[in-house]
Amino acid sequence: MLFDIDGTMADTDALHVEAFNEVFGPRGHVFDRARAARELMGFSTASLAERFLPDETPERQASIMDEKEALFRKLVSGKVQPVPGLMSLLAFADRAGIPMVAVTNAPRLNAELLISGLGIMDRFKAIVIGDELPHAKPHPLPYLEGLRAVDAVANLSVAFEDSRSGIASASAAGISTVGVRSSLSHADLVGAGALLTVASFDDPELMKLIVATMGVVTLLPRTLPVRPLILRDVRGICVS
Repeated sequence: MLFDIDGTMADTDALHVEAFNEVFGPRGHVFDRARAARELMGFSTASLAERFLPDETPERQASIMDEKEALFRKLVSGKVQPVPGLMSLLAFADRAGIPMVAVTNAPRLNAELLISGLGIMDRFKAIVIGDELPHAKPHPLPYLEGLRAVDAVANLSVAFEDSRSGIASASAAGISTVGVRSSLSHADLVGAGALLTVASFDDPELMKLIVATMGVVTLLPRTLPVRPLILRDVRGICVS
């Protein structure tokens, strides 16, 4: 299983918007959640600097982005909360022997702060950072690197994402992708390529997709009914 972090494992988008507005507001860019979901969330730090700070030198761009990320880390410190159902899903994956990788466009300091804040660092075999690769999301390379890190194959893996660029990245890598509705709507996530969208990680439809993709039926809780699931039938399903 491969997980984005911000907005997927932890609902941090509002704090990112607050940090962006404090740093970018004086520079003429103010974001609400809707605009942030379209133009900020899921994009790499480098691409945001190029888009919103085109008149600055590369050194100054990096400095301003570092300021924003440092402010975000200050805002989120001690406040990291998992999206409902995450811990149960991770525990299930551990019992099933399914390796887990985090794949993010966030800076490494942010990624490690959030995963550590959730108390799940030991569950992840690798943390793939988009800006540390030749191409970040929406290019498929980050997810291909995530697969390589645990010697996994795309058609037996599931990715979890909350942004258009993240879904595009995972889908282009050939991975069945679940959209988490932390900021974007069901229609937006499906339009980006998600096979299924969920509000939380404890929906029965999500487990059915995992079973269909990974073949781990015998590890399901006995209380969860399982019916055969054909992937083409779940496209466009919206789980409340």
